Amino acid sequence: MTARPQSLQSRLSLWFAAQTLFGLSVICFAIYLVTAWNFGQKQEEELDHKAVLVQHLLSEAEKGGDLAFLRHKLEDFFSMQDDVRLSISAGGTQLFESRPAEGGRWMLRDVKVPWTQAGATTQLSVRIGVNTAQEAQLLRRLAWTLVGAVALGTALVSLTGMWLVRRGLKPLKTLTERTAAMAPDKANQPIDATDFAEELRPWITQFNALLLRVQRAYVQLESFNADVAHELRTPLANLIGSTELALTRPRSNEELQTVLASNLEEVGRLSGIVTDMLFLSQAERGAPMRTRAATSLAAQAGDVIDFYDAMLEEAGLRAEVRGDAMADVDAALVRRALFNLLGNAIRFATAASTIRIEIGEENAGEFAVAVVNKGQPIDPAALPRLFERFYRAAQARDGSTRHHGLGLSIVEAIARMHGGRVFAASGGGETRIGFTVARQ
Repeated sequence: MTARPQSLQSRLSLWFAAQTLFGLSVICFAIYLVTAWNFGQKQEEELDHKAVLVQHLLSEAEKGGDLAFLRHKLEDFFSMQDDVRLSISAGGTQLFESRPAEGGRWMLRDVKVPWTQAGATTQLSVRIGVNTAQEAQLLRRLAWTLVGAVALGTALVSLTGMWLVRRGLKPLKTLTERTAAMAPDKANQPIDATDFAEELRPWITQFNALLLRVQRAYVQLESFNADVAHELRTPLANLIGSTELALTRPRSNEELQTVLASNLEEVGRLSGIVTDMLFLSQAERGAPMRTRAATSLAAQAGDVIDFYDAMLEEAGLRAEVRGDAMADVDAALVRRALFNLLGNAIRFATAASTIRIEIGEENAGEFAVAVVNKGQPIDPAALPRLFERFYRAAQARDGSTRHHGLGLSIVEAIARMHGGRVFAASGGGETRIGFTVARQ
């Protein structure tokens, strides 16, 4: 089970607390170590000082050669110092031992001092100690003080960090309220990125661009719904009207066959619209090509020309193929795109002219297939919309009984399925419309 992600406010506040705890802990631990090291150095220096003093007293007593004098000197000196311990022995015999207060913590040091008495030299074992209880107590107090400082500092920084994080994330809340008020039909009122922090501006710019694309899709969907209703209403009205008319009075078999033939034509048109819409829907959902093989594009164009041979002859037109390319494509889909392009060219070509299907390399990564015909130029304002569903460049819906305005939309879908694009140009008495396929 995936853990539920924390909010940005909680996550940043926790990071502030963790960072503060770690930082203060490191600093306070360093302070404690430095203080303990300074106390240790001080105690070492005190031991050195006491050792020098003891050696000086021993050297003075050595001149007199009297142990009783030595003991008297040491007792006078150490009797008032409860924080120093001294023990002197020679050959296992205890010569002197101070009597400091009981308890405490002692740092001890053993030294060997030569001692000459009655012409004989022996080694005195001297043990010197200093009481470190006071320093240890100070270190304990310092440790607890530092622990308290870490806890209090972490708490204060965490609370102020939460407040700062909440205040810093306030623009996100404002942005959320602004985006919640947006709608696809209000994309002409984008969010002003200059009202927000610099870090949020790229996100707002992308959101505005996305909203614009959504609005375009929204407008296209509304237009598409209206066009679908119009395209389906006409054949349905024809079906209902002819059927109602046929039922008004008894008809002969020949008359009923005529009505059925007319109805069949309208049903075929409805079926064509539904089939084309299903194909476009599948293509937009990313439906893959059924087959894929290296195919001669000129051969596919030749098959399409053969199919339209009778229509070309009836219109007094000719068609030819120029160029060729071997591409890894779905041959059936390529032929379908060429059917639509050549059908449009036959409808609008000038009589007794030649329609060209030009095939060649568009650039290093794709091949282009274009159908070129002579005829009336297309309005430049209409060129970008030629591949929209149900769009017709002509103002009137001429030929609407046979052509429902999805042919070029299907060409665009087929080009997209092959990793290509569509293009259209019109000028100089010629119209050039086609598509590209990616070179594999």
